[in-house]
Amino acid sequence: MKIFVFVFFLTCGISYSQNLEEAIYTATETFIGNPNEASLNLLIRQESSFKTEAKTKDEQLALVFLLCHKAYYLNEHSLLKNAITSYEDALKRFNNNELSKISDFDIIESCLKPLGNLYTKTGDFTNAVSTINQYIFLAEKTKNIKHQISGAINLAKLYQTIGKHETTLKIINDALKLSDGNQKVLLQNIKIASLIALNKYEAASTLKNPTSNFEKFRNNFIIEFQKGHYDNALTSYNKAEELIRDTYLSSRDLAKFYVDGAKIHHVLNNTNETQNYLQRAIKILVPNFTADGLPSKKDLYAENTFIDIFDLYASIQPSTETALKSYNLSFHVSELLQQGWTSQESKILNQANNRNRSENCIELLLNSFNQTKNKALLFEAFQYSENNKVSVLKSIHHKKKRLKQFPKDSLLIKELQLIKSQELYTNLLIKENLRSNRASQVHALSEKLSKISLELKSLKPKLEQKYPENKDVYTLETIQQKLAIDQAILVAYFYGKNNLYQFIISEKNINVNRIELTNTTKQNIVQYIHLFDEASIINNNIKNYTNQAFSIFNLLKLNTISSYKNLVIIPDGLLNFIPFETLLSSKTSTTSFEKMPFIIKSQTITYNSSAYFYLTERLPNENNKLIGFFPVFENSNQKLTYSIDEAHGIEEEMPSKIFMNEEASKANFIKYASNYGILHLSTHASGGDFINPANLFFYDDNMYLNELYSLDFNPNLVVLSACETGIGKLYKGEGAMSLARGFQYAGAENLLFSLWQINDLSTSKIMNAFYANYGSSQSAFLANHQSKIDYLANETISNAKKSPYYWGAFVYYGKLESTKPNYTLFYVIFGISIALVVLFLFLKHKTHDRNARRISS
Repeated sequence: MKIFVFVFFLTCGISYSQNLEEAIYTATETFIGNPNEASLNLLIRQESSFKTEAKTKDEQLALVFLLCHKAYYLNEHSLLKNAITSYEDALKRFNNNELSKISDFDIIESCLKPLGNLYTKTGDFTNAVSTINQYIFLAEKTKNIKHQISGAINLAKLYQTIGKHETTLKIINDALKLSDGNQKVLLQNIKIASLIALNKYEAASTLKNPTSNFEKFRNNFIIEFQKGHYDNALTSYNKAEELIRDTYLSSRDLAKFYVDGAKIHHVLNNTNETQNYLQRAIKILVPNFTADGLPSKKDLYAENTFIDIFDLYASIQPSTETALKSYNLSFHVSELLQQGWTSQESKILNQANNRNRSENCIELLLNSFNQTKNKALLFEAFQYSENNKVSVLKSIHHKKKRLKQFPKDSLLIKELQLIKSQELYTNLLIKENLRSNRASQVHALSEKLSKISLELKSLKPKLEQKYPENKDVYTLETIQQKLAIDQAILVAYFYGKNNLYQFIISEKNINVNRIELTNTTKQNIVQYIHLFDEASIINNNIKNYTNQAFSIFNLLKLNTISSYKNLVIIPDGLLNFIPFETLLSSKTSTTSFEKMPFIIKSQTITYNSSAYFYLTERLPNENNKLIGFFPVFENSNQKLTYSIDEAHGIEEEMPSKIFMNEEASKANFIKYASNYGILHLSTHASGGDFINPANLFFYDDNMYLNELYSLDFNPNLVVLSACETGIGKLYKGEGAMSLARGFQYAGAENLLFSLWQINDLSTSKIMNAFYANYGSSQSAFLANHQSKIDYLANETISNAKKSPYYWGAFVYYGKLESTKPNYTLFYVIFGISIALVVLFLFLKHKTHDRNARRISS
């Protein structure tokens, strides 16, 4: 205590007696000489004072030095969130004050490298890539080979973390050409780990492995574990554990090692040993926790090792209550990690683990229901299925909704502007990577994205204080009341790893069906989706189609809800790509499509991404005029001949502003789209692939998905009369990264879009019928249904063209709206009546005048 007081007065004395720059360095060096909790608290108090006084570049550089050393200490003591904040502050000061011009301070070694690693550890993969690429660029610019290889090591670790092992191996192999010494050892270790993950055991074992015996035995453990040789794996693990005292491991790495021990004992059914190893891991990460069992939420922090611990702990619990408590701690830590993420890409990449955990919770609750018959457990299971469904879309919708409530709040305005800028720069970065891939441009865009991320993080505490986060909570009764009004039934699916769960909620009941996801089941679903790859597939084998359409109807257990007229379907996983209207409700031998028992003939369907969107009410856009974009692509092999007919048909049915040919440009779309209530796009589109994101074709340029994310509008309806607008890379929980999702992100809630490629006269007929019905009903839900019924009943269309390939592509996501009264006829009759009355009075007045003149004469 005396030493502490002495240091305190000494450093305070220095801060007043010497200049500020020297005081900052002295305070930092004092902390470095005696790093502990007390000296850290002293440094934090001094830092607060220094920040208010620092003005010159030299003083700012001294602060960067302080912040980096403080962050290093925090990182070493597993205070990852605080470490990230400190490193981010250091980097921001270094860049904003252009300190590289006045000093040779190694910002890469002191800040960028550890910051990139911390982003990877906490799952913030977007910021990790951006940060690592920044210092790789700086290292290449200064020809610093050591830092270049460090960047390669950390980038490889990042891709390894998210399971992209082929990418990892490419980075490692390129870096090995430049490396030597200790860096070569690190590269080899990463390479071995990725080869093992890819089950390339021979290649991994033949690599020269110059690591410690501990690493050697741990690698052997991993190989034997993956091969299923569990006894051999345990032997290797035990040998590695014997060497643990002679091996330096951070507390985090040691905890992870003990989690590995728990895993091997778990598969060997050694429950007590499994729990013992998990308890060891917990007590390393939470030193103050001395009891057995689970720590409380207040003891936890943003560390993903906790998630591994609690998930495994839950799996060995005989009590459903304890297991759910453990899983909920995992969800809590996941939320803590997410607090530091600013990009939707990071959030999406981390969804898979939450989904698997949700499935485990659903299974526990269903098993309890089978024993107790308590229906409250079914709704609890439903909530688990919904919690991690389209969470990014829900989040942006919540932010935009909040801004509409408080449109003049500068914090909310700033937040949305930053999010839009983030998506815009992400789009530019994607395009740069796809085209020129200029290192300087990639670096500049990465820097801008990092800056935006820091600004979003700085806004977050202010927003949380002003608007405490309130999760959208709804009860079973809330859903049932809405269904009663809509005279509908809700069918929500959860596509898990082992099972497909179907939740059926009516106005009076809730039921759950479990469908085992065998390889055959998955194959049947995929085969049905591929029936719509080409028109000929169905028409060349109609019997095969009818058999599969009825088989999928039964598989998805839709026969139990045939008595309901209106269906609200929430698909999930591969079911996002199934057009439910095309399923057959009974077996048939007919080859006439018009006579087939399609679901659409007996039930009207709307889709939603989540129950949240079904329940959320929105204020409609009072402007219900339509703006249409029809590039047509004349004089090209991509000409959309029937798009012209479609445009003319729409003009006849709706008050419209149509942009044709070169006027259908991306610039005009960005300029005018937000001014209209209905957006119609008749063009080409692509669902993208593993490299290219989904994109929409305008006359002059393509609009990629992230650019669409950067827009903001509030239409009553968006109609995407283009190919594959509902197709995109599928992510667990978040769904397809499709153009339809892009429009939802931008603000659209009611959408009509396509699930496969179709450019045909049938599309223009469907669209013309849709708008004719929409004009009379003002309900996209009913207009979509009726347009398909009308198409099937149209006697001028051949049987081949009545295949569901031609009419089933378009699905409607949005509100279940009943027909709105059309007062046009009333107004016409009323107007004629008024005119007749006026005419009658006029004629009567004329007659009276004539009679008066006769009398007077």
